[in-house]
Amino acid sequence: MIRFENVTKRYDGAREALKGVSFEINPGELAFLTGRSGAGKSTVLKLVALIEHPTRGTVTVDGRNLGKLPKRGIPAHRQQIGMVFQDNKLLGDRSAYENVALPLIINGTGEREIGRRVRAALDQVGLLDRERHPPRTLSAGEQQRLGIARAIVSRPKVLIADEPTGNLDPDLALEVMTLFKRLNEVGTTMLIASHDLHLIERLGGRRIVLAGGELAAGGAEP
Repeated sequence: MIRFENVTKRYDGAREALKGVSFEINPGELAFLTGRSGAGKSTVLKLVALIEHPTRGTVTVDGRNLGKLPKRGIPAHRQQIGMVFQDNKLLGDRSAYENVALPLIINGTGEREIGRRVRAALDQVGLLDRERHPPRTLSAGEQQRLGIARAIVSRPKVLIADEPTGNLDPDLALEVMTLFKRLNEVGTTMLIASHDLHLIERLGGRRIVLAGGELAAGGAEP
C-alpha cells in the first residue's frame, strides 16, 4: 500500500531530512513511525500525502508512483489519504458537523450523502451528539476525535497521523490511539508518527524507527 524505495529528501538550503529510506507497509497494516524530533517522521508523512516530493527515490501509494503523478492528479490522490494533525486544524467558526463535512463539500458530494456520511463519521468517534457544537466548546480529546472524523469521512484507503496524541494527557492519548486501532481493524491502512513508545507497545503494530533521517529499524528492503 505504501512503498518507499531509497528515498532521500533535501530541503532547500538544509541538511537531508531523509537519506535513502526504504520500507513497505502492506494494505490494512498499522505501522508507527518513531524517532527523536528531527528524525524525519513528518517528512515521511508529507511525502505520502504529496505535500512534499522526494529529492531522489520512489514513493508508491496504492500502486501509484507519486513521482509520475501529474499535478491534476494530486487532488484525487489526497482524497484517498486521511490526515490527522497534532493541532487539529479545525475551523473555529464552524460547527463540528460543518468541520467534518468540509472535505465532502470540496469534493462536490451531494447534500443528502454529506449528511449521511458526516453523521456516520461523528458516530464512529462518539461525537454524534456534539454535531452542532463549535470546536471551542469541546474538550481536547473531543477536538482530536473530531479531527479524526474529518479525516475518515471521505473513506480514505490510507490514514496518516502526525503526533496525534502529543497534546493530550495519558488517558486521552490512549482513547485516541484505541480509536485508531478500531479503525484499522475494519481495513484502513495506517501510518502514525508518535514518540509515545509506551502507548505504541500497548497497542501493538509495527514500528518503523528513524534516526537522523535514516532507517534504524522496522523496514526490510522492498
